[in-house]
Amino acid sequence: MTAIDVLGFIGALVIGLVLGLIGGGGSILTVPLLVYLLGYNPVVATAYSLFVVGASSVIGVIEKHQKKKVDFKTGLAFSFPSFLAVYISRRFLVPNIPDEIFTINQYVVTKEMVIMLFFAMVMLIAAASMIKNKATIAQPFVKQSYLKTFVQGLIIGTITGIIGAGGGFLYVPALVLWAGLSMKNAVGTSLVIISINSIIGFLGDLHVLTIDWAFLIAFTALTMTGVLLGGYLSKYVSNKKLKKSFGWFVLIMAIFIMVEEFSK
Repeated sequence: MTAIDVLGFIGALVIGLVLGLIGGGGSILTVPLLVYLLGYNPVVATAYSLFVVGASSVIGVIEKHQKKKVDFKTGLAFSFPSFLAVYISRRFLVPNIPDEIFTINQYVVTKEMVIMLFFAMVMLIAAASMIKNKATIAQPFVKQSYLKTFVQGLIIGTITGIIGAGGGFLYVPALVLWAGLSMKNAVGTSLVIISINSIIGFLGDLHVLTIDWAFLIAFTALTMTGVLLGGYLSKYVSNKKLKKSFGWFVLIMAIFIMVEEFSK
C-alpha cells in the first residue's frame, strides 16, 4: 500500500466524519478525492461515490429512524421518480456521452472534463447554501400535485446520477418546501431517498465497469466508521459553525476543480 493509498483511506474516514457531523455534504468530497488524489477516471469515481454514499446513508437512516426523524411514506414517494432518473442517467445518459464532445481552436472538451465541471458547479451551489446559513421564514404549506413532485424528482435524480453525489443539499430543501416536512425530519427522510438513489445508480454501472471490490468495500467501511464517529461527536460541536466552515472548504474545492480542468 502506497502513501497515496493511505491518504485516500484517511480521506474516506474524514468524509464519513463530515457526514456524521453535519448530516450531509461529505459525499461531494468523494469524487474529487477519488479523481485527484487516487487517480480514478471521473466516470468510475462517480460510480464508486454512489456506492459509498448509498451505504453510508443506510447507516444514517437507521440512526435517524431511532430518533423518529424519518418519514418513510414521503421518502419512498419522492424516491420513485428520483431513482428512475438516476438509473436512466447512469445506464444510458452517461455511457453515451462521447469521449470528445467538441473542439475549440484545437482545445478538446472531453466527457471527463464536462462531468467534473458540472460537479464543480453543483459544489458551488452547495457551498453557497452552507455559507449563507440564512434563517428561513416559515410559510404556510400547500401540498402540491404529485405530477410536480414527479418532475422535480426526475430533475434532482438526473443531477445525482451524473455527479455521483447523494444530493442531500437538493433533497432537504425540496422536502421542506414541497412536502412540508420540518428541517430535522427532512434531513432524515432525505437519507432514505439518497440511499435508494445511490444504490440504484451504482447498479446501473455494473454492466460497464470493472469494480475493485476490495478497495471499494474498505473505503466504504472507513466512511461508515466516520459517520458513526461524527454522529457521536456532533453532540459536542456547533453544527451551525461547522456547516459554514465546511461550505467555505467546498467553495475552495470547487474553484480548485475548475482551475484543474481548464489548465489541462
